[in-house]
Amino acid sequence: MNRPDYLKKYLFDWDLFDVVVGGKSALDTKFFMGRLYDEDRVNNFLRGYGLDPNDPVNRAELFGNFQEAMQFIRRYFLKEGNPDGLDLKIPNSLYMLTDIGDLILLATGGLEEDSSFDEKLWAEIILKVMHTILHADKDLRSNYFPVIQTQIFDRFYKHISRQGDQLYLGNSESNNKIRLVSFETKALKTRDSTIIKLLHKAENVAEELFDRIGVRFITETRFDTLRVVNHLIANNIVIPHNIKPSRSVNTMVNLTDFKRRYVASIKTAMRKDYSEEQFITLLEQEVQACAFGKGGPTDRNLHTKGGYQSLQFTCRQLVKYKNPFMSEFTQLRKAAKKVSDENDLAQKILSMDVSLIARDIRFFYPYEVQIVDVEAHKVNTEGEASHAEYKKAQTLSAMRRVFAPMIEFKKINFDK
Repeated sequence: MNRPDYLKKYLFDWDLFDVVVGGKSALDTKFFMGRLYDEDRVNNFLRGYGLDPNDPVNRAELFGNFQEAMQFIRRYFLKEGNPDGLDLKIPNSLYMLTDIGDLILLATGGLEEDSSFDEKLWAEIILKVMHTILHADKDLRSNYFPVIQTQIFDRFYKHISRQGDQLYLGNSESNNKIRLVSFETKALKTRDSTIIKLLHKAENVAEELFDRIGVRFITETRFDTLRVVNHLIANNIVIPHNIKPSRSVNTMVNLTDFKRRYVASIKTAMRKDYSEEQFITLLEQEVQACAFGKGGPTDRNLHTKGGYQSLQFTCRQLVKYKNPFMSEFTQLRKAAKKVSDENDLAQKILSMDVSLIARDIRFFYPYEVQIVDVEAHKVNTEGEASHAEYKKAQTLSAMRRVFAPMIEFKKINFDK
């Protein structure tokens, strides 16, 4: 039976359809790069991606990403750098590549006559990591991180006070201050941590990382964790309207149950004329009675172990960045005005159009707030719930995802 020529006009790449309209990640497709069988198609793809294949700067940057991707794979996903990694080696032929176009052709079958299926899979793996590195590097806001950190952390620091060795949230002289065991800030996530996190996230986009910057409150009692939330809201430190709802997690207190008990506690305090100390003691008992079990709610981070307990949420802050160039340029223009009208350089400076250069840049930036009591913090930092275990699980998840076709092809027993 002859195949009509017109059929080629109606061929669909269902794998990529699933990415565009089906919610699937490109990292989880059968063919990561689709089907690019010649150099023209590769170059057209690169242009569509936003990279000029004929620009020597773009080519050099891509080759740098290629080298970094291979080093990253060896450091985190293979036994030579990670005891829990896969017992595999990157083929020597890939170290010999000098053109990213050839790497893409290798991954998509364009060099099939000269390469093995094993090399094709390796090329795809490297391209997945390269794609992730590019997204990590091209976050426009990365240039503003020092300003972002300062403005977000200052928002909290001005409400932290100390009296002797005791730390408080609120003015130390206030009768409504909250005793803290610790207040911690998390600065910018490391580059490797960012890449690992992106590799295991379905979105795989740097802008979707919400915990690059964060703060943590550790309180003495569980009831005080709720008081911290209340203080942050009441003093406009956190604006509820800027919270990202899907990122809020509560594995500490069943609030539905506690709200009912809270109303009953107020009635009891009024009826029995409780002192403030008696009322707080009662509420502390009720909070403990409403604590979640070890598993907590079922909806939580996939890589957070069952014992992890916290109140945490992601808020956005409107960051204001003043462009330092405009301040310096204004001084330069003032100096140019004092120079003779016959000075060509001064006249060029005065005639420059700077209307499109922003004097102030304003944008929302996400940060994470975590609140725990000292007992929960101890649980979180020991055993399976420790941060080290969390990072290990995250790395294994990224490894499994990036190497899935290779694991299947080589029938590797991946039971970690």
